[in-house]
Amino acid sequence: MGAEPLVALDLADTLITVTTPTTDLIGDPERAEVWWGLQAARLPRSPTPELGATRQLRAALRDLLDSHLEGRASESTSIDDPNAFAASVPTSPRLLGQQSPRTQTRWHTEHGGNPALAAIASAAIDLFGDESRLAELRRCANDGCSMLFLASNRRRVWCTANICGNRGRVARHRCPGLGSNNLVVSGLAGHFYR
Repeated sequence: MGAEPLVALDLADTLITVTTPTTDLIGDPERAEVWWGLQAARLPRSPTPELGATRQLRAALRDLLDSHLEGRASESTSIDDPNAFAASVPTSPRLLGQQSPRTQTRWHTEHGGNPALAAIASAAIDLFGDESRLAELRRCANDGCSMLFLASNRRRVWCTANICGNRGRVARHRCPGLGSNNLVVSGLAGHFYR
């Protein structure tokens, strides 16, 4: 978590979908507070969003991303929710500095909404509007992992080279006769099986 350039993917990845039941990495307010703290430098300054709103946006994003990868229709609320979160805090560009002007985005919170949730929703909407970037969306090749990522290198198949990628290399080393297509690596349990 926290390694993807798009916070929306990191938020979606806080729900591990390959476990039964699913594992919620921000399932309580304390863990959610820690997650938001890790993301703070990447988002507009705002109070920590309510856990219910965070989970609502995460569910919508996870469904949108999974449905895209699976080639199925998403739930209607998965379209409505990011739109509503993005619209809840309007933005406007601003110029700052006289010597060498730079731009800044102003988040208008006068009417409510949370800038962090709005920024995540807006970034996800931008992703779906950019076909070339959306084509980089992948799910980790490890069947025991549900992490999503953007593969700027089309050969990238693992969420992280040092965890799932390393497990795949170890499995191929232990079973040299098997091709990578015949081996499934369970990332959560650490078991190798055919």
